Amino acid sequence: MPASAPRAGVLGLGLIGSRVAARVKAAGIPLAVWNRTPRDFSGLPAPCPVPGDVARVADILQIFVSDDTALRETISALIPSLGARHIVVSHATVSPRTVRALDAEVRAAGAAFLDAPFTGSRDAAARGQLIYYASGDSDALERARPVLAASSAAILTFGKVGEASTIKIATNVISAAAAASLAEAVNLLRAQGIDPRLLVAALEHNAARSGVTDLKTPCLLQDDFAPRFSARNMLKDLRLASDLALPGQRQLIERMGSLLDEACRRGFADLDFSVTAKLGAPTADP
Repeated sequence: MPASAPRAGVLGLGLIGSRVAARVKAAGIPLAVWNRTPRDFSGLPAPCPVPGDVARVADILQIFVSDDTALRETISALIPSLGARHIVVSHATVSPRTVRALDAEVRAAGAAFLDAPFTGSRDAAARGQLIYYASGDSDALERARPVLAASSAAILTFGKVGEASTIKIATNVISAAAAASLAEAVNLLRAQGIDPRLLVAALEHNAARSGVTDLKTPCLLQDDFAPRFSARNMLKDLRLASDLALPGQRQLIERMGSLLDEACRRGFADLDFSVTAKLGAPTADP
């Protein structure tokens, strides 16, 4: 690796961040990591004690945390260690208002900021097949590209900071609706005594088929709700969507939010967001 090549830091080693870090390491890019809950992660460097330690040894700082509060806290901890060589890349799905405010704080510290949420599940991250939606300074994106490429199949650009986050929230509305309707379709067939596996052949030639149905149908048929993307996080994203939508234009968003809220209250928060399929069944251990 040339001496001028960027050094990477991954902050937040959950379902996605840990797999991204593994891809970055496998690409031969120098790597430092941090996680809010200290523990060792197999195959990764020992986590740094605090976020500032990552910034001291890395240039491209990828942040994978779950919500606005965690993102603000992580960047606040980074600010004293930031300088002109740093690019802070927010991969969290959070309020566009939050990323715009954090962009200003990071730039005031002399560093660059990219708003770059992603689409793709735990398994896509492990394969290096995430799709990043990136908005912000184009020069910063080109500097960060070699690191982002280690975990992605494509990097799509969307203008100013905040636009990528808004688009990601909008796409999650579609994903939530598709998974919820698929779950009810499977339950409908079961209720009528029809083998729901027949749905696979039917969808193959139907306009309702989508990436979501391809991903979720096999899992629903096996009652496999292992988290690819959790109900808790999808509920958070639908609440963000509701905040952005105009009154009178969010009825479906709010209905899906109520389904996921019920799933979380029933103890399914950390299961996959397709777990709404279980809501019609008696409460049981997932």
